[in-house]
Parts: sequence; C-alpha cells; structure tokens
Amino acid sequence: MKFSVFTVMTPELTPEELVAALKEYGYDGVEWRMKDVPESAVKEAPSFWGNNRCSIGESASDWELGRIREWTRQRGLSVVGVTPYLTAGDLEGTERVMRVAKKLGARQIRVGVPWYGPGAKYDELFSQGVEYLRGVEALSGKYAVKGLVETHHGTIAPSVGLAYRLVDGLDPDRVGVLLDPGNMVHEGYEAYRMGMELLGPYLAHVHVKNACWVRRDGGKSWHVSWCSLADGIVDWKRVLADLKSVGYNGYLCFEDFSDVQPSRVVLKQNIEYLRSLL
Repeated sequence: MKFSVFTVMTPELTPEELVAALKEYGYDGVEWRMKDVPESAVKEAPSFWGNNRCSIGESASDWELGRIREWTRQRGLSVVGVTPYLTAGDLEGTERVMRVAKKLGARQIRVGVPWYGPGAKYDELFSQGVEYLRGVEALSGKYAVKGLVETHHGTIAPSVGLAYRLVDGLDPDRVGVLLDPGNMVHEGYEAYRMGMELLGPYLAHVHVKNACWVRRDGGKSWHVSWCSLADGIVDWKRVLADLKSVGYNGYLCFEDFSDVQPSRVVLKQNIEYLRSLL
C-alpha cells in the first residue's frame, strides 16, 4: 500500500510547500482539493473549508495546472486524484473536473452523491444517483478517469452496503467506491472486512482519518468530533489488516481534521503511525 494526502487537510501550505513536505516525509502521492477560496475568506486565517491555500481553483488555467503537475513530478510524487465538491447530476461539472484530472495526470475524481435529509425520499434520490453515475461511467470511458462514490454521512451512501447499491452493475474500471472509515463513525458503520469483500473490484481508494463521540449540552447529548488517528473510534490496525486480507494495494490517503497541530507535524506523525501499524 502507498501513502498520499488529500490537500484539504493542509490549508496553511501552498501546493509547492506541500509537495516538498510530502517528499521529505516519504509520501508517494497527492490528492488535490479542487475548490475556489471564497473572496470573503481570502484574508482570514487558513482553514479546511475557508481560506484553504492548498486548493486548485475551479477555473485554474492550463498554466497553473501545468505548474502543479511539474512541482509534483519533480518531487517524484504521483497525482492520485482530484477531489471536488460536485452535486449529483452535474455531468457538466463532472466532465470539467475530469478534464482537469487528465491534465494533472490523475486517474480518479470524487463524484457527487445525493444528500439525504428532512423531506427526502430515498427511492427518488437513489434513482437520481444511479442515472448520474451512468453518465459518469460514460465520461470515464471518454477521459480514462474513474469516478468515485465516497462513503459519507448525510448522503444516501453513508455505508459500504449503500454505496455498493449505487455502483452495482456499473463498470468497476470506470466507477468505484472511496472507503472512508472515519466518516462511518458519524453514520454507516459496518464490519470493515465484510464491506471490503462486498465491494470487490469497486474498492478503489481509502481515506484515512479518525473521529470520536463526545458529550455536549452538559452531557445531555452526543456528537462526533474529529480527532487524531490514534485516539478515535476507527481501529486502523484492524482496517489495515482487513485491507491486506482482501488484497488491496492502492493508496491510503490521509484526510486528518484533528486540527491540534500544524500540518507539517501532522504529516510526519501520521505516516509514521500508519507505518508502525503496517
């Protein structure tokens, strides 16, 4: 298995600073966040979803993309993927991201999944999701870039089983699943190995982070909080053993939201921790 970083977790670093750090700490690749920084946030302190300096703009020029690709190649790193924030059904936006991925040399992107909330009807959202993924499958054939459905709380794919239901019957060379055990602390937990066995060839990528349940409102209720890899509910030693058991040899991509130490410290500590477990 190889190590990469999703750049959402390093908001205070520039792309050039990040790839230098990844080379120094022994990473193999990088997964670029694709999102415009809101104009209102540019002067704010760096943050994951606000002034994230390690993002690719949605309207990045070919020159900008070329610089990022060159910085990455010079450090001997692979561009693992491009991760935008697409809406399910937005095939025009999906194609735009696939074109960016192609220019960067990436082989996969994260695609949209319908959100589930009050007033939603699962059957309708499922039909919309499947129709969209059929379009993603066709675009993947055109650009040779795979579309990934992420297991994510709040969507109709919070668990591996429900993500599998969305992709079942589609070409696993064109559409796959991004397994995120950290998200499954919020919602969607299943036995890890069982889910991996269910996915089979659809298991395409893994995000690495952790979370825990904590009390709030004076101890009257619970909510999920992001935490360091070693301190959360996800047993990463178990997850890694299960990944080995099903023959997974792809990327382990860090997406740490613990926000307790500077990014460079977290980058170094995370890869050392996972290596110790392996």
